[in-house]
Amino acid sequence: MAEVSAKPWLTHYDPGVPAEIEVPEKPLWHFLEQSAQRFSKNIALDFLGKTLTYEALWDLARRFAQGLKDLEVAPGDRVAIMLPNTPQFVIAFYGTLLAGGVGVNVNPLYTPRELRHQLKDAGAETLVILDHLLPRFLEVEKEVPVKRVVVTGIRDFLPFPKNLLYPLKAKRDGLPLGFPKREGFFAFTHLLKRPPATPHPAKPDDLALLQYTGGTTGLSKGAMLTHKNLVANVLQIDAWDPTSRELLGKGVMLGALPFFHVYGMTVAMNYGLFSGYKIVLLPRPEIGPIVEAIEKHGVTHFPGVPTLYVAFNNFPGIEKRNVKSIRICLSGAAPLPVEVAKRFEEITGARLIEGYGLSEASPVTHCNPVEGVVKKGSIGMPLPSVEAKVVDEEGKEVPIGEVGELIVKGPNVMKGYWNRPEETQKALKDGWLYTGDMAKMDEDGYFYIVDRKKDMIIAGGYNIYPREVEEVLYQHPAVQEAAVVGVPDPYRGETVAAFIVLKPEYRGKVTEKDIEAFCRQNLAAYKVPRIIQFRESLPKSSVGKILRRELRDEFTKKA
Repeated sequence: MAEVSAKPWLTHYDPGVPAEIEVPEKPLWHFLEQSAQRFSKNIALDFLGKTLTYEALWDLARRFAQGLKDLEVAPGDRVAIMLPNTPQFVIAFYGTLLAGGVGVNVNPLYTPRELRHQLKDAGAETLVILDHLLPRFLEVEKEVPVKRVVVTGIRDFLPFPKNLLYPLKAKRDGLPLGFPKREGFFAFTHLLKRPPATPHPAKPDDLALLQYTGGTTGLSKGAMLTHKNLVANVLQIDAWDPTSRELLGKGVMLGALPFFHVYGMTVAMNYGLFSGYKIVLLPRPEIGPIVEAIEKHGVTHFPGVPTLYVAFNNFPGIEKRNVKSIRICLSGAAPLPVEVAKRFEEITGARLIEGYGLSEASPVTHCNPVEGVVKKGSIGMPLPSVEAKVVDEEGKEVPIGEVGELIVKGPNVMKGYWNRPEETQKALKDGWLYTGDMAKMDEDGYFYIVDRKKDMIIAGGYNIYPREVEEVLYQHPAVQEAAVVGVPDPYRGETVAAFIVLKPEYRGKVTEKDIEAFCRQNLAAYKVPRIIQFRESLPKSSVGKILRRELRDEFTKKA
């Protein structure tokens, strides 16, 4: 096997892509300020027909910042944001940074149990939440440190007359409107009536975001991402595509990927705002509205996950739709099947390239070239200023073509895990982030993910940790043993399968539907097992450890 030469990928970079990027000592909010100066009258956000210019967005973010300051949110305080892709998300996140706060992304699909853990762990004393999600928070409010709750509704940023019709629809759907009229609850729109704040001058190493990511323990932990980390990743993505310069201030970014996920936040929101693009916000990543948005707005950038591209390819009559405006699409969060990319490119004439990243790296570390050779099954090459290598158990680099653990280093790599010094020591060694993914590199410096060291399941772009699902299953009185694995799924990439041994007294009395209903009460919908099988026993090692891999292999062979 050939020895590894230093950064073989550099010779395969597209023309104009630098080996390194310079990271200015500026806070992340500087990108929005810059675009507000350069593209003041351009549309920054389009939400179901309601538009905000860059100038207006910058003004509202500063007003929100002042609102937070008036509520005694101090620099370094964590502000949890539990919102779908709406103008409020962008305003709340940038407003938090402008006030010197630290954003905490909270998945709106979280159950009360998951919400409780994250709010407690982050020590978040402020929560920005959608009115429809309030009942979940109210279930746990006595157990979390939250002192102030800022409530908004979808209708707050709907255009006329949709804003008038919306409350009627919401009432018809039996959804709660408004918020409890008591101390500690504030209307989002009232905070926007404050004068614009003077931005807090954050230092590059100040925390900007706690991005929660799962762990093999099943408890999610907060990756500490600094202003420098997030600024660097935007500039790395920008450097990767020199052809995008001609679209500066003219491009149209599809904001369908959830911004509470670091991939959507960096690639769609932060990079979109940095580039002066119009960001078309979709509160849910549904394929019908996505196709309509592409046609209506002439979308040029469509970042997504493989399941979205599968749905796009299979959308009825897609060949007849006007989708040729799309220029470039970055696929991440799960492996992209080659046939899916090929079909998508045939329909759109766009370039669909696969990348790789993880929350701990803000997130993008690798990508296939925009103009050069895309290699089948590869995650591409490290971005500018990213170092990457494949190492053995001792941390020594393995020869080209051999499998080992992928480790990465760069200005986009996190500071560590929030309040988890031991976990941080395991993940970060001498500045290198140990990804837990098994990979190999070819002689051109293209990387390939072979397997996961961790047993993480990636379904439809969401990370699911088997241990967490198992913990919930074990809470069911009928469950004696449980093992959860990811099995191949043509649509989601992987799906969750649970193999269960019931206690003798419950056999024949408890059904798969009962188990599923129990999971739905305790887990976000995407974590609920789609496949539930009862077994007499589960395969185990000599020390009694359940062998998940055997279950996965056995299921895959039968499928």
